[in-house]
Amino acid sequence: MSSVTLDHPQDARPAQWDVQALNQRLKHHGAQDVLRAALDVEPRLALVSSFGAESVVLLHLAAMVTRDLPVLFIDTQMLFTETLVYQMELCERLRLRDVRTIRAADTEVTHHDPDGRLHQRDTDACCDLRKTRPLQKALAPFGGWITGRKRYQSGTRAALAFFEDDSATGRLKVNPLARWRPEDVQDYMTENRLPRHPLVAQGYPSIGCAPCTSPVAPGEDPRSGRWRGQSKEECGIHFENGKMVRTGVSK
Repeated sequence: MSSVTLDHPQDARPAQWDVQALNQRLKHHGAQDVLRAALDVEPRLALVSSFGAESVVLLHLAAMVTRDLPVLFIDTQMLFTETLVYQMELCERLRLRDVRTIRAADTEVTHHDPDGRLHQRDTDACCDLRKTRPLQKALAPFGGWITGRKRYQSGTRAALAFFEDDSATGRLKVNPLARWRPEDVQDYMTENRLPRHPLVAQGYPSIGCAPCTSPVAPGEDPRSGRWRGQSKEECGIHFENGKMVRTGVSK
């Protein structure tokens, strides 16, 4: 498992895809078929994983297709210890052969967040520093990326398709679990005896950075513990038409 910090990205110069045709052809297919089709049209794919509450499902599916798929794990250096331990356990359990830990450059963190409290002053700026920019740099050699996004997770994802052409970067974006329901995720974990993130049992159905994630009470929306009290649903790593996806916040 490698750890990299990238400062100078190079253009991936990806090909063009007919995402409309791909979505039409695979509209009745399952997640593994979507993954295989994605790798057929764009072999230079990376899977981006938070190793959070539901991440094991997509990682397991991908491992059954190929264990050599590059997996990018963004370590914001503000994650729960439980997430870091879980990440190592899953990599070993699923025998993933190309997991890359991505971090913001030390020089950028020192310059923009010298006291480690940027998240208290500006959560958007903190996410940009520790997540968005490192990921965009890490994705530079790839023609596309695979995400674990699902339609039910938020209003901004309600019409999510399997394949998207990310016009902001020219990369293919693949969402194999787009149409999965919450019960599908739980059933898959149970049927395949997959290990759960330890914080789920403590009331964290959605898990991000420790300072910006809180437990969720029964009956609350599963993502209500992320950036609680703010009009924010996304960290900023997902873009549409060159703009950050953010509900309730000007773009």
